[in-house]
Amino acid sequence: MSLNVVFMGTPDFAVPCLKRLLEEGHRVKGVFSQPDRPKGRGMHLQPPPVKVLAQEHGLPVFQPSTLRDGSALAQLKELNPDVIVVVAYGRILPPDILKLPPLGCINVHASLLPRLRGAAPIQWSIIRGEKVTGVTTMYMAEGLDTGDMILKEETPIGPEETAGELFERLAPMGAELLIKTLKAVENGTAPRIPQDDSLATLAPPLKKEDARLDFSASSVDFCNRVRGCNPSPGAFALCEDGSPLKVHRAIPVHDRKGEPGVLLDKKRLIVGCGDGAVELLTVQPQGKKAMEGSAFLNGLRGAPLRLL
Repeated sequence: MSLNVVFMGTPDFAVPCLKRLLEEGHRVKGVFSQPDRPKGRGMHLQPPPVKVLAQEHGLPVFQPSTLRDGSALAQLKELNPDVIVVVAYGRILPPDILKLPPLGCINVHASLLPRLRGAAPIQWSIIRGEKVTGVTTMYMAEGLDTGDMILKEETPIGPEETAGELFERLAPMGAELLIKTLKAVENGTAPRIPQDDSLATLAPPLKKEDARLDFSASSVDFCNRVRGCNPSPGAFALCEDGSPLKVHRAIPVHDRKGEPGVLLDKKRLIVGCGDGAVELLTVQPQGKKAMEGSAFLNGLRGAPLRLL
């Protein structure tokens, strides 16, 4: 059997889920996505990835600026879905929409709930030094990622894995878990597992200040922040002249110790931190391309370096 589905999603993470719905033969009656946004140097309007895929398959696309004025509800009633699937849509669904589909609103979330509720679970799982993460499907409720859980799948986080690399693994994992979930929902065998709110942690959207590196932190915490902010928003430090230096890759150095932010080596970009040192393997000065730390050092021509 196949279901009448309305899909709500916006970024790259949601694309594999929509693809799998179509491959499985579910009838996608419509796709809701965020409005086009200006991007790039020219700030031209760019469609979100989910919209691009939907249009490639000739699916009706809706991009309401709000879900709370009644027009989106009217559109959804016309589409008459059995179930609404929501994957990184970027909007909170109001109660009247949550109650509309007979089989409920199903969400795919990139963490092991109730840990890391919110918009940026992949980045925060790495920044906070989590060893294991995964994906969870759940029935949506009015709170932020508080609904009853259906299925989970775990995966270890690699010791040097970046948020971008983890994203690439979790997106298809979420798509497969969604298909298993819909089969269980359709068959009436899907569990409803309440979340333990006492175990909940939050993963809010990353702000620019979250990507600012702190050289007084431990070497492990420092490198976790670099990995968690790669590729976006991009971890950075400040040079003494106030210009930003993005740090794309860094590793702890356990046999060196020095004053936080101060260069400790003439050939490698090893800098003191809270409990020892870190080596900045790949950096990007303002207005330049990413380069190896040693190349950045060569450009300094022996000038003293202190990062803030």
